[in-house]
Amino acid sequence: MLTRTGTDTATLMAGIGRKARAGLRPLGLAPAASKTAALVAMADAIERNMQTILDANAVDMAAGEQGALSTAMLDRLKLTSARIHAMANGVRAIAALPDPVGQVIAEWDRPNGLHIERVRTPLGVIGVIYESRPNVTADAGALCVKAGNAVILRGGSDSLNSSLAIHACLVEGLRAGGLPAEAIQLVPVADRAAVGEMLKGLGGNLDVIIPRGGRSLVERVQNEARVPVFAHLEGIVHLYVDRSADLDMAVKLAVNAKMRRTGICGAAETLLVDRTVASTHLVPLLDALAGAGCEIRASGEVRKAWPQATPATDADWSTEYLDAIISVKLVDGVSDAIDHIETHSSHHTEAVVADDPAVVERFFNEIDSAILLHNASTQFADGGEFGMGAEIGIATGRMHARGPVGVEQLTSFKYRVRGAGQVRPG
Repeated sequence: MLTRTGTDTATLMAGIGRKARAGLRPLGLAPAASKTAALVAMADAIERNMQTILDANAVDMAAGEQGALSTAMLDRLKLTSARIHAMANGVRAIAALPDPVGQVIAEWDRPNGLHIERVRTPLGVIGVIYESRPNVTADAGALCVKAGNAVILRGGSDSLNSSLAIHACLVEGLRAGGLPAEAIQLVPVADRAAVGEMLKGLGGNLDVIIPRGGRSLVERVQNEARVPVFAHLEGIVHLYVDRSADLDMAVKLAVNAKMRRTGICGAAETLLVDRTVASTHLVPLLDALAGAGCEIRASGEVRKAWPQATPATDADWSTEYLDAIISVKLVDGVSDAIDHIETHSSHHTEAVVADDPAVVERFFNEIDSAILLHNASTQFADGGEFGMGAEIGIATGRMHARGPVGVEQLTSFKYRVRGAGQVRPG
């Protein structure tokens, strides 16, 4: 298939892979000061070109509205001056982080006198495949550069114009810092075949793929990729309100966890309430959520106390709504809550509202999700909020990286062994 560049997709992607590989070595060897200067210049360029980015985003938003994107997806796609400033500040926060490349993670001496060091190194050329959110273009590009990686970005077709405008600012920053412009590549076409070429590995030029999007995208990447994958699966996020929870706190956290931004992966999708406090806690929680505009889908037991709820189906307990909808169920204490979460969770983020330390310890020890919170909103499941500057996504797998994928998670390591003529005895 011919692209708007006038070449077929396979040829286009092969060229992008070669350029990224060519940019990798000089970037990996670049001093920390050069990378910092480039990142600061990127942030400045993003703010300087704000109107250009907003104009490009307006084109994407108009197409999204005509294409009947959901309200939540349009919220993910939309850029405002405040969001662009936040994007630029996220890049500046990444610039201010310690440079991970060359960092000694551990070192020790052997009885034979060998001194061994484990040292951080770039991963290589990273492919990031993402949907809707154009800010991922800046986050992913900046994080990869900080970690010394070249990156190939393939955003969603609905955000292509926005991503192209942001990418131009990133390239401007690379050049200002004296770094290779090829280090951040953006796939300039919406052709789905481009994803297929990335999954094949671009002739050995792609080292890792990070998918960020819905279940269908992540499953396709996991099933078809011929290179390692950091999986960012859907966020079926739970909030459990224990019998020991402070009611006012529980109400505040439930509304924020669900309604602050419904379209992000850290938004709560299921509310579990300890049955022993249903008479005191349940109605205030549901009244507050409904008052904030949230649709309630509930078990039969919950509907008896709050009849206006919609009946929950079996599918609701395993659904990431990404919308102003929450499923609600009563449970028999923390044990039952843990059983429900382990059955239905995507192992992304879970939170407990409780004052009983024994309940919190059980929740933290027995639930196998990437992020666990106590008396805090699930909307804090974010690399920026963790002090990591930004993130490419929340990894829900168990290999290499888990939780927010930031600068350190985008590195590998090598061993440096220093001797003084030692030989291994026969």
